[in-house]
Amino acid sequence: MIRIDLVERCKQHDRKAQLGLYKQYCDGMFCVAMRFVNNRDDAEDVLQEAFIKAFQKIHQFKGDVTFGAWLKRIVINKSIDFLKTRKERAVEIQENTLQIAEDQDWTIDEEVSVEEVKTAMTKLPEKYQYVLQLYLLEGYDHEEIAQILGLSNTASRTRLLRGKGFLRAILTNKKHETGS
Repeated sequence: MIRIDLVERCKQHDRKAQLGLYKQYCDGMFCVAMRFVNNRDDAEDVLQEAFIKAFQKIHQFKGDVTFGAWLKRIVINKSIDFLKTRKERAVEIQENTLQIAEDQDWTIDEEVSVEEVKTAMTKLPEKYQYVLQLYLLEGYDHEEIAQILGLSNTASRTRLLRGKGFLRAILTNKKHETGS
């Protein structure tokens, strides 16, 4: 079955077509949700809500991006919404006073594993964590991140720069704590 055909049939409320799209995308979208919520049960809940929303809003899908990209954005937004409702405190830092400096150096010590980086990212304030996840793990650019999170491009770049600095500090402190 061709995906476009499935999408068109879903627009006609065809349950078999919805099941087909669900089966086609559920594993990949589950991985996206897991990268954000980091809990299997929560990721399953987020995934269900994302698919419900996708099927409710499928008439808005115009085909200017792939269906997978459109659905991924819904999953990311649902993941962020979930985390926001679960979060009890917020960290607020003035961002409009920082000058943006482009720093493309993402190198870290070779001894640091990808899992250590992911674990360190969970210790960041969520506004930095979201931008880092969207940029590093999901591959979005600043314009897309700004649109997803409702920020300006400048705020996206600022949060990425600050988040990267905090991430380096966490990884450096971990290295010093272990005596490496």
